[in-house]
Amino acid sequence: MHANKIKTDLTLIQRLIASQFPQWQNLPLKEVFSAGTDNSMYRLGDDLVVRLPQRPEAAVQILKEQRWLPVIAPHLHCEIPLPLANGVPATDFPYPWSVCQWHEGENAIEATVSDFHQTAVTLACFINDLQSLNATDGPAPGEHNFYRGVPLLNRNEQYLTALDQIHDMINTKAALSLWQQALKADEWRYAPVWIHGDIHAGNLLVRNGRISAVIDFGGLGVGDPACDMMVAWNFLTTDSRAVFREAVKADDATWKRAQGWALSMAVIALPYYRNTNPQVVRSSLNTIEQLLADI
Repeated sequence: MHANKIKTDLTLIQRLIASQFPQWQNLPLKEVFSAGTDNSMYRLGDDLVVRLPQRPEAAVQILKEQRWLPVIAPHLHCEIPLPLANGVPATDFPYPWSVCQWHEGENAIEATVSDFHQTAVTLACFINDLQSLNATDGPAPGEHNFYRGVPLLNRNEQYLTALDQIHDMINTKAALSLWQQALKADEWRYAPVWIHGDIHAGNLLVRNGRISAVIDFGGLGVGDPACDMMVAWNFLTTDSRAVFREAVKADDATWKRAQGWALSMAVIALPYYRNTNPQVVRSSLNTIEQLLADI
């Protein structure tokens, strides 16, 4: 999926564990397959997971998670994969890596959610929890989080370039009109707040029909909260979106920017992943369908 991706395998992970965390070297190890595009994961024993960046852009995300997840985790009502041990670069692996808590659950891409209204409230509570935390020293949007949380206009050139490449996939005229409406919304004029930056089905776990954990904090940063509300279209249903909006207390401008974030994420992903990640393509097309249906 990425030209600069490096490969990992069980033998490499076993060497890393044995050399840096020998207390775990005898635990069983197996690869965890997912639609993720930046990190490899290997389950270690019953309670741990090894998380390794696949490319240099993801390495800085690992360091950020190690720095900030222990700070924010105690204030969240939702489980997150807390780093328990910080691996360092080695001769045969050039990036920092982590050993994290393993959380039982089924990925929300494949799981059955029993009540989307309850799910909407759960996700809104998670976002509200994040926004309530002191963001004074948090990392501003940048390469480390794919610039999530920046003013929407910053994505305009990238959006228009991607849109021009997918005339055969979506109604680009309608997508352009919706994008232009989102750009007209007032920008976030308050202090930046904590954002997860990448809330979608692939980063949610479900247990017993309910959201049990939010994972992958590579997009973590502080900025415009509209970014996190794109989950309203990339995961929630038409009816539950209204419940979510009320619970997250989104004003009209923030909601319009959230539509822009959801739309730009989907449109920009389509040409990049159209031949390499069918799951991302399906999700992006569904997000665009949900957005256009709303208008």
